[in-house]
Amino acid sequence: MQHYAILRLLLAGFFLYFAWPLIPEATTQLEIVFWGTWLVFFLVVVGANLATLLQMTLPPVMEQDRAKQRQTQNH
Repeated sequence: MQHYAILRLLLAGFFLYFAWPLIPEATTQLEIVFWGTWLVFFLVVVGANLATLLQMTLPPVMEQDRAKQRQTQNH
C-alpha cells in the first residue's frame, strides 16, 4: 500500500507550495514560532512517509495487508 504514502507526500508538498511564500514574511515572534513549528511538523510527516515508502518501518495498521489464515484444531 505504498500509494497512500505517496499521496501523503504529495499533499504535504502541496501545503508547502502555498506556505513557502508566507514564511519569509513572518515578522512577530508568534509568527516565527508558528512557522518554525509548522516546518518541524512538515519534516516529521515527510520523514515518516519516506520511511514507510522505503520500507524502513511497517505501514500503519489500517494499511497493512492481512492474510486470511484459517486456524485448524488437531484432535
